[in-house]
Amino acid sequence: MTDDNLTRSDAQRRAADLRVRTIDVALDLRDAPALDVNTFATRATLAFDAAAGGETWIDFLGASVDAVTVNGESRAVEWDGARIRIAELADTNVVTIAARGVYSRSGEGLHRFVDPVDDAVYLYTQYEPADARRVYPCFEQPDLKARWRMRVSAPTGWQVLSNGAEARRHEVEGGVEVEFAETRPISSYITAVAAGPYHRVDARWPGPEGDVALGVLCRASLAAHLDADEIVDVTRRGLTFFSDAFGLVYPWGKYDQIFVPEYNLGAMENPGLVTFTEAYVFRGASTTAQHEARANTILHEMAHMWFGDLVTMRWWDDLWLKESFADFMGSHASVATGLYPDAWVSFASRRKGWAYEQDQLPTTHPIVADIPDLQAAKLNFDGITYAKGASVLKQLVAYVGEDAFFAGTRRYFADHAYGNTTLDDLLRALEQESGRDLRDWSRAWLLTTGMSELSVERGAGGPATIVQTDPRPHRVTIGRYREADGRIQREDGLEVDLADARTALPGDADGILVIPNDDDRTYAKVRLDDATTEALERSLSTLADPLARSVVWAALWNAVRDGVLGAERYLRIVGRHARGESHVGLLGDALSHANYAIAHYAHPERRPSLAAAWLETAWDAVFSVAPGSDAQLVWARTVGVAAAADGGRATALRGLLDGDRDAPNGLVLDADLRWSWVFALAATGAATVSDIDAELTRDDTAKGRTAHRAALAARPDAAIRRDAWMAAWTDETLSNDELDATIAGVRAGGRRDLVATLDADYFSRIETVWRSRSIEMARRLVRGLFPAGDDLTASTQWLEAHADAPAALRRVVIEQRDMLARDLRVQRAAGDAA
Repeated sequence: MTDDNLTRSDAQRRAADLRVRTIDVALDLRDAPALDVNTFATRATLAFDAAAGGETWIDFLGASVDAVTVNGESRAVEWDGARIRIAELADTNVVTIAARGVYSRSGEGLHRFVDPVDDAVYLYTQYEPADARRVYPCFEQPDLKARWRMRVSAPTGWQVLSNGAEARRHEVEGGVEVEFAETRPISSYITAVAAGPYHRVDARWPGPEGDVALGVLCRASLAAHLDADEIVDVTRRGLTFFSDAFGLVYPWGKYDQIFVPEYNLGAMENPGLVTFTEAYVFRGASTTAQHEARANTILHEMAHMWFGDLVTMRWWDDLWLKESFADFMGSHASVATGLYPDAWVSFASRRKGWAYEQDQLPTTHPIVADIPDLQAAKLNFDGITYAKGASVLKQLVAYVGEDAFFAGTRRYFADHAYGNTTLDDLLRALEQESGRDLRDWSRAWLLTTGMSELSVERGAGGPATIVQTDPRPHRVTIGRYREADGRIQREDGLEVDLADARTALPGDADGILVIPNDDDRTYAKVRLDDATTEALERSLSTLADPLARSVVWAALWNAVRDGVLGAERYLRIVGRHARGESHVGLLGDALSHANYAIAHYAHPERRPSLAAAWLETAWDAVFSVAPGSDAQLVWARTVGVAAAADGGRATALRGLLDGDRDAPNGLVLDADLRWSWVFALAATGAATVSDIDAELTRDDTAKGRTAHRAALAARPDAAIRRDAWMAAWTDETLSNDELDATIAGVRAGGRRDLVATLDADYFSRIETVWRSRSIEMARRLVRGLFPAGDDLTASTQWLEAHADAPAALRRVVIEQRDMLARDLRVQRAAGDAA
């Protein structure tokens, strides 16, 4: 396989040698509807300055490089499959490369999708961190920005889009050619193209410098489900807020947002053409939490128009300069625009939970990370870069003040617009506006790994002490509560600066329940003391403040993961208080954690009885909570997860699906809910092939077909699971979503007895697949099919024997091994406690 893993040192050398001016791209996609044609014509003309007589390379991954012209002279093609060598450069150069790219099925590069509803073909691009080179020759690193001019030929009648506005369109043989306005300087990874018979809704944003055209697009077969009015409302509010907050009106012209199939991410911030997963087009019932998550993502990507697109990190070490800020801004803007006043509650529960888990892995890294190459960059789009970074920024805003923080960002954008930066550039701007020295803060929060743990130590009847492991400076609120008449009420909060390992709290703590960081201001693991935990076990749902409840739910879950709070006790707490949880996001997280606790942390001998009891808890809740409520829908989805591990309600579920039994009042059995139940029935042997096929007849859509694939693979037969296993590894025609569905079937119900004999096959394949498949597909296989056995021997031996394996592959295996080690450790603790 071609070594396409660009290193930081190579990128630095190339950036020192070149100054890129413009890149003109021409794509011919007229043959895209012909599925037997797997390649497309691509041509790039790159204008750049260099040292006379020197050489460089241009990046391209594709089927062929057919011609290279340098300053009007035809050159021999020198291409190793990843780099096109260009020698004997002049001071000023124009290089034209004609090549053929390959349509993608992995979601990387130019992805081609066929809609089974109407056989329509859809194309879109996804590049981060370095897949523009799969579509056109380019300089694939963030600090070689250019002005881009795109020209795309496509079938007649298609929507054709790029970053710039459409400038002109004319007919050509077999279709149309569309030319787009030249962009301002941007990096290759945020250029974009989309083409196909997309459904489009147009709108305008009345900006302070004139109207900005807005577009919302999705596949034609999803048009009936596209709630464009809500998306446009979020967009208008966000553009108004960010343009004012950052002191610079949205700078990229038009603002299209397109929801695309088989997407690997939540969204991508291509200026002028933001791409989103079409999971955000709700084709069935949806909760407030789902709408909040979509709004957060829209605002997150919009913040990137400034943090990341306007001002871009020089190299992926400073990925946090865009992702941490966008993650913070998604929640901040949700509150500031009045869209979701409780957005920080969801952040505290879900996003920070992701960060806490990532930060406790042996592969944890500082927020400002060491990224030696592109494979490392790909894996660092993780909970630390996003959610921990955002948590730390929340602390920074509290430290310097909101006004100074935004004044600093305005200075940063003014000083570095259309350029590239590092950590020092941002700190300098914030220091100038706040008057604070941020170097110590940076060292404590951005350049270190791990997290502090805040716990409460009580003396013999009197004051309490906050004990901090891995001490860092925190400005926190210590919530003080009392339990009376079956309710927990807040007495007050102590504003405390923590820096040392021990900090004594003022006042008498006798009878006081203590919840450190109950306003979730800082980033730290909270460990509740026994008295507080016991009171919460009785009365958690009476705690009025949803943010404090979020901190409590997170603390309880962290205690389960650490083996401090038994999984069975946690399940009792969830069973007692989840029905009283009014915040649907917190409810969803608690139920998800309960399912996970049974599958991973319960002692194996107790797992079957716990799974059966939990299914009954969820089943009863669907019938007893408010009809038609978000809570009912969340509980119904939980039934699907729980029923995949226990068949106790199989007959009843079959009756509901067949219409032989009345559905709970208010519950709509939409396609997605039905498929989750069908999958559960398949996993427990209660659904036949004809049952699964009949469901596909009801929902012969893209999602229906992947759900059908997953259900077929989930049937509890060792031969069926083995066939699905082999297909996952060897069938390279599977798209990214089809691969995920196949893996889900293999793992269904946690049935290790059906797949344990395949463990050795896993370790024999992973290095080969890592070197031969794209990193996106290889990562899904290595993570998704990791053997979840009862010992660590095989993974330990593989790591010892493969010290020279690619670092990114070793990181995935190390992380999976550590998660298994945690499972086994907590399970042993549960057995010892019993």
